Amino acid sequence: MSPTLALTQDLISRPSITPDDAGCQELISQRLKKLGFNIEPMRFNQVDNLWARRGTESPLIVFAGHTDVVPPGPLDAWTTPPFEPQIRDGLLYGRGAADMKSGLAAMVIAVENFLQKNSHFTGSIAFLITSDEEGISIDGTKRVVETLMQRNEKIDYCIIGEATSNNLTGDQIRVGRRGSLSGKLKIFGKQGHVAFPHLAKNPIHLVAPALQELTTTTWDEGNDYFPPTTFQISNLHAGTGANNVIPGHLEMQFNFRFSTAVTVEELQQRVTTILEKNKLEFDLQWNYSGQPFLTQQGKLIHTVQQAIQDITGLDTVLSTGGGTSDGRFIAPTGTEVIELGPCNASVHQINEHVRVADLDILTKIYERVLELLF
Repeated sequence: MSPTLALTQDLISRPSITPDDAGCQELISQRLKKLGFNIEPMRFNQVDNLWARRGTESPLIVFAGHTDVVPPGPLDAWTTPPFEPQIRDGLLYGRGAADMKSGLAAMVIAVENFLQKNSHFTGSIAFLITSDEEGISIDGTKRVVETLMQRNEKIDYCIIGEATSNNLTGDQIRVGRRGSLSGKLKIFGKQGHVAFPHLAKNPIHLVAPALQELTTTTWDEGNDYFPPTTFQISNLHAGTGANNVIPGHLEMQFNFRFSTAVTVEELQQRVTTILEKNKLEFDLQWNYSGQPFLTQQGKLIHTVQQAIQDITGLDTVLSTGGGTSDGRFIAPTGTEVIELGPCNASVHQINEHVRVADLDILTKIYERVLELLF
């Protein structure tokens, strides 16, 4: 059994559902401490974070990730228990196998391998690990980065181990992410009897023209790096449950995944304009959870491309797709950020899995990145 596989299994066996770390960071800390890392736990409210650094010189290369996982869902839907890692037909099953305990394990083993061969190098290596990436992400990476900024500890390069690959490990990396803006909308009407609609105001009927406009509007055309901004309604609710009552209000939740071709303020203003144009009485609360970020072509991207080519022979694709990641908290500090991890086809699914053979490939890529950067 390879060291990366063994560590991945050990991490999967710990039921670290957000924000519970379940001892994962302590396991990683023990290994890093043996390598000469200074271990600095950072707990904010209910969230465990780990900042571990070896060296004081620049450049500072950070491996970032999260130990928390999403809930497994109905246990009887899993072929084997989600927190009991199992290997079947060359695949390792378990919650977090792809997102992202295999990535974390590969990073740790890669650093161990690198330091065994390169005990003296100019620069520093660090790990930034949180247990709050799958949650509300308030007391996780965001707080750690704020702490580092306050003490002028600057990250030069950051590699996040999110599952970014499509079909083969290394065939795609993320060099940026779209932003996320959510809205909680309440449309006010007037409750009444369905037999007397003239005495009521049905908010479902009232909002229909606005919904048509919101769902068909082209918010932007995207740009060379990002696809166009998308708008999606995630929840819509009205009514008392009775079929003879016109509801008094309607509640709706929606989300924008937006590119750098538009601003948060522009999206908010355009939504408000559509609602007002349709003469709706409404209350709208916004939740802005992430600005889009993009790492321009530079040393880190070129190095990662070369490392992937060296280990796998693949010409990797640069992407800004997918959801949000903790890179949105790191990139604004001026850090070059990329995301590279295993295949993402099963993330958050029942019977989440990763190919066993990919674990050592990913480890070798990370190790090669260190060799090229240092």
